[in-house]
Amino acid sequence: MAGTPPRTDSETIAVYTRSADAYAKGFAEITDVDQAADLSAFLGPIPDGGLVLDLGCGPGQWAAAIRDQGYVVEATDATTAMAELAAQRFGIDVRVEPFDALSAVARYDGVWANFSLLHAPRAAFPGHLARVHRALKPGGMFHIGMKLGTDEGRDHLGRFYAYYEEDELKTLLSQAGFTTTRTRRGHGKGLAGTDDTFAILTAHA
Repeated sequence: MAGTPPRTDSETIAVYTRSADAYAKGFAEITDVDQAADLSAFLGPIPDGGLVLDLGCGPGQWAAAIRDQGYVVEATDATTAMAELAAQRFGIDVRVEPFDALSAVARYDGVWANFSLLHAPRAAFPGHLARVHRALKPGGMFHIGMKLGTDEGRDHLGRFYAYYEEDELKTLLSQAGFTTTRTRRGHGKGLAGTDDTFAILTAHA
């Protein structure tokens, strides 16, 4: 169908395939108290032993951190090289699949999407949020990290990004049935080396 966003962006996946090892070495650690607080805000309401999905897990550091705090973790990523790293580094079994493969209904106590859904086109984003909401049990927790800005396009490495303002994200979450309970802004450098402003939002279904 004309105008339908692709399920995955091949150029973005190619960048992560080439850079998987460098990405894992540079960003596969929980490096500051703000990140630890983000994780605590997400996990706090989830019952002990609850089931959590890491949606777009990359090299698996967050899935491992969640598992190591006593939760059951499932993980997905669209890049085979990242899935292989997660298995090698952390023993995480990752399903290689696009975001729109998520079809679960009321399965998860939490969904963690840390700087993964920002690679989805704007036209596809509401559908992804709806799938996440459907996959959560009533009251289930959702964590999402996104870079702030407007419009969409590629960085100098060739990765596709969609950017949103913080209020816009809150509105989209509300329209998908979520209640936002916590927000945090920050700045940091990623694989591309640019200093980006981002927002972390915690919400419940």
